[in-house]
Amino acid sequence: MNETMNAAYLPGNSTVEMREQPVPAPGHGEVLLRMKASTICGSDIRCIYHEHLGKGPEGYQGVIAGHEPCGQVVAAGPGCRRFGEGDRVIVYHISGCGVCNDCRRGYMISCTSQRWRRAYGWQRDGGMADYLVAEEKDLVALPDTLSYADGAQVACGFGTVYEGLEKVGISGNDAVLITGLGPVGLATGMLCRAMGAPLIIGIDVVEERMKLARDLGLCDTVFAAGPDNVDRVRELTGGHGVERAVDCSAHAEARATAIRATRKWGRIVMLGEGGDVAFQPSPDMIHDQKTLYGSWVTSTWKMEELVERLVRWNIHPAELITHRFPVEKASEAYALMASGRCGKVAVCFDEELER
Repeated sequence: MNETMNAAYLPGNSTVEMREQPVPAPGHGEVLLRMKASTICGSDIRCIYHEHLGKGPEGYQGVIAGHEPCGQVVAAGPGCRRFGEGDRVIVYHISGCGVCNDCRRGYMISCTSQRWRRAYGWQRDGGMADYLVAEEKDLVALPDTLSYADGAQVACGFGTVYEGLEKVGISGNDAVLITGLGPVGLATGMLCRAMGAPLIIGIDVVEERMKLARDLGLCDTVFAAGPDNVDRVRELTGGHGVERAVDCSAHAEARATAIRATRKWGRIVMLGEGGDVAFQPSPDMIHDQKTLYGSWVTSTWKMEELVERLVRWNIHPAELITHRFPVEKASEAYALMASGRCGKVAVCFDEELER
């Protein structure tokens, strides 16, 4: 093992700064991971890459970037009880205090401790480096049938989608509308297909992402965002609208479309971060008995459940990756992800870079 490593930092001006750093050592209850894949999340682009939006304990603390890490344990510190050298693992990207009510439920994303809640890539070093120190309690086992690039997306994007879909419920009875076909929207299509949705409709503004949704068979119908979207969705559903709608866009008009294109007694879940929306509660929601959900990331036990189901369904999140870069070219990776003209972008190492 080398004594130093390459690491990527985000100064907040739409650039990446590479630094040589010492390889860290794991402490009590921690493991050292050789990174294999670290995918880029849209939240990193919005909140850190272009500018540092978060403040205080929620803000970016100038650490190594990357909150979707997946790798292999190369050393375990004292006190580790489950994982050891050679284990393949996914990192749940929020390290919580472990003892508040939300952490005890597995939802460390909602940890209430300002002192101990630290997100990888935001308040503690993340996966955009050759090695990463992670707490053992934050790890989820990665089965041999899934690649590290599959696992990296479970760490955030697919886990977030799975949580939202579980809240609204998806089955063979449900036509689904997805507004926003970035990586989260594409993941929604993949999981809805596996859950049995017979009709999946996608809306976006970027042709490359619409083409990817078509080419991978993630949506049955894809069309560009526009003022006639609600009418077109109703035409495809016998005039009723969809049973389930998932907004992954964070765009005001797309969110309103998701609400209005949902049929009576239908359910809508919002996953896209930021932005706003305006709608009329009585005609758009109350009179049609609709239910609107908000959903933020997922829990550690839901991540474990998702990993098990990915294996059962024989689906691979890595199919959404359109570009892979070595860590030395992290600047190119972030710039491409920021352009939006791609699927998922990954910084990869070793065998994952060669795929």
